[in-house]
Amino acid sequence: MSNSALSELDQLLSTRHSCRGFRPDPVPRAVITQILDAACKVPSWCNAQPWGLTITSGAETDRLRTALTEAATAGDHEPDLAFPTRYSGAYQARRRACGWALYEAVGVQKGDREGAARQMMENFSLFGAPHCAILSSPAELGSYGAMDCGGFVAAFTLAAQALGVATIPQAAVASHAPLLRQLYDIPEDRLILCAISFGYEDPDHPANGFRTTRAAIEDFTDWRGA
Repeated sequence: MSNSALSELDQLLSTRHSCRGFRPDPVPRAVITQILDAACKVPSWCNAQPWGLTITSGAETDRLRTALTEAATAGDHEPDLAFPTRYSGAYQARRRACGWALYEAVGVQKGDREGAARQMMENFSLFGAPHCAILSSPAELGSYGAMDCGGFVAAFTLAAQALGVATIPQAAVASHAPLLRQLYDIPEDRLILCAISFGYEDPDHPANGFRTTRAAIEDFTDWRGA
């Protein structure tokens, strides 16, 4: 890869962020197809390419956000993939830093539980995105299928960024796996892993006014040998 190509990739990685406020304008089908065509080129274990997507648009996205909001309000929570048992050490610190930066951006003060709950519920309205891609993988492929799909998520978000489309990968949507199966006939033999809400960013939305930081190379790399 040339230095210019790496520079372009680094620029995409540096400017991509999780968008939490979208404009209602739909993304043309041709543009979505371009994103998918690029994302599906990522490597996968034995070239299994396990990713499967259900992509909503228009009234179907509105139906999804309504159903998710009702389920979340009722307290339903049944993901296919177990959520982390806890965050500790540096992982907990990074999670808290991200959360507090978001709350500060949208004006939620420390101790404001109602404000925090309202912001959390924005997950289920898909942050106003006009589209949602629900991602699943064959259950028989287990963690390796899920790992491959993680690569697909990264490629999807970068391809979208290159085309001026904003994204946010969401585990919260997948926490309502039975509902998603019911709505979209997703087979029981597929694990619902996450969703990617996407569309055009609303640059004036306060939730889009902060960025997370990244750990130094020394924090995650153990060099061995010369």
